[in-house]
Amino acid sequence: MAEKLYGGAYLSPLVDAVLDNTISILEEDDSFLERNNLLERLQTCLYDVGPVLDDAELKQFTNKRVKKWLVDLQDALYIADDLLDEISTIAAIDVTQRDPGNSSSCSRLVDWYIQDNGDMEKIVGKLESVVRRKHYLGLEKSAKVDMSWRIPSTSLLEPSEICGRKEDKEAILKLLLDDDDAADLSVIPIVGMGGIGKTTLAQLVYHDDKVEKNFNFQAWVCVSEEFDIVKVTKTIIEAITSSSCNLTDLNLLQHDLKQMLSREKFFVVLDDAWNENYDDWNTLLKPFQKGVKGSKILITTRSKRVASVVQTVLPHELSPLSDDDCWLVFSKHARLSTVSVENPTLEKIGRDIVKKCDGLPLAAQALGGLLRGNSDVRYWNHLLKSEIWELSDEKIKVVPALRISYYYLPSYLKECFVYCSLYPKDYEFEKNELILLWMAENFLQPVGKKTLEEVGGEYFDELIARSFFQPHNTLEKVFVMHDLIHDLAMIFAGGFYFRAEELEHAVEVDIKTRRLSHNAKGNYPMSKFFGVCDRVRHTRTFLEVNLESWIPFNMENAPCIMLSQLKYMRALSFKSFPLESVPDSICELIHLRYLDLSETYIVSLPGSFGSLYNLQTLKLFRCKKLKMLPVGMKDLVNLRHLDIRKTCLSEMPEGMSKLKSLQFLSDYVVGKCEENKITELGGLANLQQCISIAKLENVVNGSEASMARMFDKDGISSLLLRWSLDKDENTADSQIEREILNKLQPHSNLKGLEIVGYRGTTFPDWLGHSSYHNITKITLLSCRNCRMLPSLGQLPFLKNLYISEFDSVGIVDAEFYFNQNAESCLETPPFPMLETLWFQSMPHWKEWRLLEFNAFPRLRELTIRECPMLRGDLPNHLPSLQSLTIFNCEQLSCCLPSAPAVSTLYIDGGNKVRIRELPPSLCRLSIEGNHQVESVVDVITHTKLIYLTSLSISCCSSHIWVPVTAIPPSLQQLAIVDCRELEFQMDGQHHSLQELYIRSSCDSHKSFSLLDAFPNLKDVYIMECEKMESIVVSGSLSSLRSLFIKNCRSLKSIWTIWMATPQLDELGILGCTEMDLYATGDTHCSLRSLAISYCQKLVSSAPFTNSQFHGLTDLWISGEHDESVKCIPKEGWLPASLESLTLFRMKNVETLECKGLAHLTSLQRLTINECPMLENMDGEKLPSSLIKLSICESPLLGNRCEKKDPQLWPKISHIRAIKVDSRWIW
Repeated sequence: MAEKLYGGAYLSPLVDAVLDNTISILEEDDSFLERNNLLERLQTCLYDVGPVLDDAELKQFTNKRVKKWLVDLQDALYIADDLLDEISTIAAIDVTQRDPGNSSSCSRLVDWYIQDNGDMEKIVGKLESVVRRKHYLGLEKSAKVDMSWRIPSTSLLEPSEICGRKEDKEAILKLLLDDDDAADLSVIPIVGMGGIGKTTLAQLVYHDDKVEKNFNFQAWVCVSEEFDIVKVTKTIIEAITSSSCNLTDLNLLQHDLKQMLSREKFFVVLDDAWNENYDDWNTLLKPFQKGVKGSKILITTRSKRVASVVQTVLPHELSPLSDDDCWLVFSKHARLSTVSVENPTLEKIGRDIVKKCDGLPLAAQALGGLLRGNSDVRYWNHLLKSEIWELSDEKIKVVPALRISYYYLPSYLKECFVYCSLYPKDYEFEKNELILLWMAENFLQPVGKKTLEEVGGEYFDELIARSFFQPHNTLEKVFVMHDLIHDLAMIFAGGFYFRAEELEHAVEVDIKTRRLSHNAKGNYPMSKFFGVCDRVRHTRTFLEVNLESWIPFNMENAPCIMLSQLKYMRALSFKSFPLESVPDSICELIHLRYLDLSETYIVSLPGSFGSLYNLQTLKLFRCKKLKMLPVGMKDLVNLRHLDIRKTCLSEMPEGMSKLKSLQFLSDYVVGKCEENKITELGGLANLQQCISIAKLENVVNGSEASMARMFDKDGISSLLLRWSLDKDENTADSQIEREILNKLQPHSNLKGLEIVGYRGTTFPDWLGHSSYHNITKITLLSCRNCRMLPSLGQLPFLKNLYISEFDSVGIVDAEFYFNQNAESCLETPPFPMLETLWFQSMPHWKEWRLLEFNAFPRLRELTIRECPMLRGDLPNHLPSLQSLTIFNCEQLSCCLPSAPAVSTLYIDGGNKVRIRELPPSLCRLSIEGNHQVESVVDVITHTKLIYLTSLSISCCSSHIWVPVTAIPPSLQQLAIVDCRELEFQMDGQHHSLQELYIRSSCDSHKSFSLLDAFPNLKDVYIMECEKMESIVVSGSLSSLRSLFIKNCRSLKSIWTIWMATPQLDELGILGCTEMDLYATGDTHCSLRSLAISYCQKLVSSAPFTNSQFHGLTDLWISGEHDESVKCIPKEGWLPASLESLTLFRMKNVETLECKGLAHLTSLQRLTINECPMLENMDGEKLPSSLIKLSICESPLLGNRCEKKDPQLWPKISHIRAIKVDSRWIW
């Protein structure tokens, strides 16, 4: 079967872009061609090559000469595109710099540039030479996709081959067997990427006994890429009748099919559907519409768009298999002998091979088939080290199965997809970020009145719909790529993309490379990376990926190196670089569209920054030292995205209103000058997403505020209005302040609103008006002059409300629920959709007047914190409440609300809330104070709390007696704080508790034996129990992994717990000055991490020379409790197994003894923190195994390291990464 390429060639958009740029220059002046024919030759060349690109794209994998031709063509196109972009930019800048009355053509300037720049002739000639070669390659103007490898699917299945799809099968069966659907026909799509098992799942349900009994007849049709309605209809008829159909007229076919389907309940599978055209599907499905009720169609497809066109129920999306299920698929197809299966070496290699499949059963099946009956370890290792994409199509069908998904991408999506090869595998990327990069690369093709960002959003959504991108499992707005899909992107990226990641697997950078990325979490040295910059001068993109503060990076001169050599850059990310200043040479990058300087230390941008005419995106997020933007910002007329969140800008530069293209402005800091007032926002009509407007105290009056035209900005979904918090806020004119806020009224499309520091006494009526039907979240902070809360109860979809620091509010009454100046709809309860309500820091709030409105029907979380004068009752009937927190509300003495669904309850801070009973659904409980603790302990002993997993009790001076058997059996975490008179009755054991936290409590237990009551503990924290002398354990604590004991100054020994914890991995003993570690006795093989306080008793016992610590890898030593030591460590004192050593607050230590570290041949990380007197290192040098040295808040030693002191530097210069405070110096 053959089919015309659906999507179009990868290079088509690039050809179109170069052609469009050429035409736009030619159209500037009709006489252009008379003076210069180079552009005409270029245009002819582009027209000539376009029609054969489809054919070339398909032949490149079978014809090396065609592949070489495509590479040469792409390289020549890039060079031509760069030149045309430079010409267009120079011409555009010339237009912007002319006098307003000068309308002359810029063609003379273009003439001069072409004549002055001798490269034009060479560039056009090179492209012509490449294009001429197409005649020798037999390229045609129509293309055919070779589908001969694709065998149409059938309904036949071997059930024993199915693994890991039990839940998916049950879900589909439920839909198939459900006859309650009112519609005559139900269409159920199964969606997932190629090779994930859609067809197999369809086969599985097709042959299920319950399905066969439920339907009168079934039919299976493989639709595949060729969507021929006549052919598909004939196939369905033949499947039903089990005989051939000779009709060719669609009308007759559909009438026959309709007759067949109208008499009996049917089940039809349409497998492997690709067509996304609604009209085609509507035509195909017409005969099905009047079938017997309960009839079903099951469609499998890779495209969510196909599913959306046909579905009558939500599509069932298939997830990857687990590694264990993939292993079952793999091992079944490998058909290993019993001996081979029992070979642990083969199994380990096999499971590593399976991980390469990343949950794709087709890949597991194919790789298992390659190893069928072969138990040669060397061959298995060879396959493990091979990339799936290196295997031939004949051997492994997963390769063409995924490649076909790429072929059928529209050409404009292919380059967007391939661009993602710059990311490492498993990289978590954000939608908006990727769209901005695509925009910088000119991948987004304008459509009608849609913005480029909207077009990019559609591209992104289409790649999701086609299963190229997958939403992250837990993070919102974050996406990932399946490993094999990522490999697919890398295959088609070729030498034009280079990702510096793992040095041992790196290839040489191709001279044609246009896009670079560096993965900071890999081991590819930046010095080597920048060493090739002179070979790839036409690079368009550089992205630094995964760079974080803890990752060693000391290439401060990296930007200078790059900017001096890479002049064609369009997208440049220096995010998280240790960058303190931006080189002036950045202003020479006239092609630059995207610049990310986020999380750097820059204090300013170059004065000529405004010369970056093409700049579209500027990211300065978390540049905390940045105080001002350059004066030339107003010249960045193509700027669309400006992110200045978390900076310290004192005011905006003048003339921001000139940036008419701006779509996103994260912050606007109002100034006092005429050209940086809030009025400048009025000219920015296209703002989208969110904006924060700060220093609103600089707005003089409502008239000035109205000129910001906030009500007209219908694209703003989230708005933050902020006044500075200062001493003048109490002297503000409340009427003027109210009028200012009134004139800042946003558009009704708003979804989120935050107001901070508002200085008026009341809010304008728009806040809370029911016309704001999209608002879901409101935050009101530090409105200290407000005497009443705004009326918010009639916002129909408000879900989250946070109110804090309303110092002047004394009463919350009816106006909070209803606007008294407007008609209120009494049929709808106030706050009908509110889920979270938070009151905090309201020092004069005395009363919450509760009205009979049945308010808060959906409230799930209620928090009241630091409202010391609040009295009276809380809302009593909260049927949906799940979490209640009351903290530091000393006067509150009400009963708990009636809320049967509560699962989390925190009652802390000395209040008098009465607890008579606890809801049976309670999962987490935290109680503070004598009265509450006594009540709760009593209630717990008499109530079955079968869901309680976490309990915290604190600040109780009364004597409390707690039987171990009274603790709820479901409890997993128990915290006891400041309950010195609390005692446990050891009347049994509790087997569910995993974490125990005790601080300043249980003084009666000098010999602490409580741990015996909880044999399955995993983590134990005991702190500031001054009277505790020993911890006694008579049984086994075989599950204990972590034990932390701090400031138990009477504690002498933990010998019994040492013997009872064979799996102990982490031990911390700090501030226990009487502790003798030597007394712990025998070797502890599992202990890997130890934190201790340095003291004389510890030193004299020489604990580490004992073999009991021979497996220790991480040691943290604190000097807080012994200031006598001057040098550390003693020779031979530390265990030789150490990999990480931290010295903390050794306040009087002056010298680090290299001899005491010399035997640590495995030591990799040394951290010196808060050692103010440490200045010297005695001995030859630090261990050669060290790869990281961190010195923090130790100025004497840190300064010598930074200055590379000749006496000190030879002792540490061999270490790969050296960090002093926040700077990597080596």
